[in-house]
Amino acid sequence: MAADDGRDQNGWGSGHTDHVVAIHLNTLLTPPPNDPAEAAELTDDDQARLDLLTRSEPEMSGYAKIQGTRPQTLAYALTDSPVGQLAWIAEKFKEWTDSIDVPEDAVTRDRLLTNVMLYWLTATAGSSARHYWEAFHPSRPPRTEPLETPTGVTVFAADLARPVRRLAERDHNIVHWSEFDRGGHFAVMEEPDLFADDIRTFFRPFR
Repeated sequence: MAADDGRDQNGWGSGHTDHVVAIHLNTLLTPPPNDPAEAAELTDDDQARLDLLTRSEPEMSGYAKIQGTRPQTLAYALTDSPVGQLAWIAEKFKEWTDSIDVPEDAVTRDRLLTNVMLYWLTATAGSSARHYWEAFHPSRPPRTEPLETPTGVTVFAADLARPVRRLAERDHNIVHWSEFDRGGHFAVMEEPDLFADDIRTFFRPFR
């Protein structure tokens, strides 16, 4: 069993189908379809989700491009400066959470600072970015067959990358889909009760 945030679209399920019973995702990217006929079947809500992802991606993905191409260079600066490490993380908590004015609207300041200190005190800015480098430099070809592993998806209202179910079902064996009217990308910190309950509900049949 595995719970993941969905950023590595070729991760758990494609390379470990013999070892993973099921996966639960709280961020699953569903790019716009290339087929005009398929695009025409999208609902207004589906299209709104894709439009938000398309508008947000160029600017919001800058961090991933740096970590995916030059993670070690960035790591020196973040490891050298606690203010730099704080700014690097707090920016995303402001932009990606279900907050209004400041990150603390969604996540307490103590919890946010604890999160930042885990990176800075352990000097893991570099190693934590390796996930992005590996995603940018895959060791195996992209998966072309639909993923057969039973997959659960939880969608939180303030996540910028809210997936479209009909598109997700092209590539994943979706057996569980939940949508909540609050919470953002960092749902495990913003809405831990909702998140934990949904994971329990999804995995219970696989126990």
